[in-house]
Amino acid sequence: MKTPSDLKYTKNDEWLKIEGDTATIGISDYAQDALNDIVYVEFPDVGATLNQGVTFGVVESVKAASDIFMPVGGTVTDVNKSLEDNPETINTDPYDKGWLIKIKVTDAAEASSLMDSADYIEFCKNR
Repeated sequence: MKTPSDLKYTKNDEWLKIEGDTATIGISDYAQDALNDIVYVEFPDVGATLNQGVTFGVVESVKAASDIFMPVGGTVTDVNKSLEDNPETINTDPYDKGWLIKIKVTDAAEASSLMDSADYIEFCKNR
């Protein structure tokens, strides 16, 4: 299981990378592996303002559908449209080409409640 150390993680298996006041959000390698063959992604609208913890989309695979939650609050500035035609990119590259959305972060302090990679690895082992 890949867990880049420069990211923060949630108990719902989302990852977050903050750069300035912008954050990129996706699902973890653990999540994509559990879902298996991803076939569809539902995105929020660009411009939508969403609070920490709310559902912002869905990732569907051949065996399950999973809601995706906001790790921190913010306004959606971009969605990864390439996943509409190639959702399986999440399976092959969840942390780079398989990102889901980018947001303008409302309150970066919310990220302090998230796990670092070591804590996330331990969390996944104990499931």
